[in-house]
Amino acid sequence: MPTHSTLPSGQIVFDPRGTLTAASVDLAPRLDTLRGVRVGILDNSKWNASTLLRRVTTLLETGDAPSAVTRYTKDSFSRVAPAELLDRIAAENDAVVTAIGD
Repeated sequence: MPTHSTLPSGQIVFDPRGTLTAASVDLAPRLDTLRGVRVGILDNSKWNASTLLRRVTTLLETGDAPSAVTRYTKDSFSRVAPAELLDRIAAENDAVVTAIGD
């Protein structure tokens, strides 16, 4: 697929859709239960997401399933989480819950 075409007037029109290439990645296997699982809660700092995640945290903590529930917060919803934070979350947890909300 060409990324641009030339009009009869000589103007060049670029195709803004571009091309997307991505490797196929298998999803992580689903856990059978949360019993004994370390659950991380990643809050992206958006108000509605924070509200939802606080409620999820409360529900998890009042149940007897997870062995631990740990909250983490990104500095800003508009930025990617730092690699160090993601590595820490991966090392400290068996499952992670996150949400976006506007």
